[in-house]
Amino acid sequence: MRNKEVEIRRAKDSDFLSIHHFIEILENQTFEKEKQEQIFFENIKNHHNIYLIAIVENEIVGFLSCHVQNLLHHNGLIGEIQEMFVTGSCRGLGIGQKLIDQLKSIAKEKEIIQLEVTSNIKRENAHSFYENQDFVNTHKKFVCKFNK
Repeated sequence: MRNKEVEIRRAKDSDFLSIHHFIEILENQTFEKEKQEQIFFENIKNHHNIYLIAIVENEIVGFLSCHVQNLLHHNGLIGEIQEMFVTGSCRGLGIGQKLIDQLKSIAKEKEIIQLEVTSNIKRENAHSFYENQDFVNTHKKFVCKFNK
């Protein structure tokens, strides 16, 4: 896939199955497809959210989702990357960079004042990637899980 043209575009309804597959790989677990599909459609219909996909040779090879909120403690719009995934065979080809660049461009148009991302402690390669994209580690994240 080297030297192939990469297209970045907004996700649409028909992209769900690819994105569902990416999320299962990213999280290393199986998700109930119908429930995830409902969440996906709800999220891409929200005009604040930014869902992008990367395509190489008519194949979806990457995905990024960013949820935008108007937050009191920032006095404006903040975008938080929720998920980002590039297929293993395409990692290192600059696709993640292109997804982030497109996100930054859209964020500026929407007057988003800050982009944020949380990444699992074990994903050290992802941490380096985000630091190279001008993200700075400024917080610790605390999680309180509830049993289903």
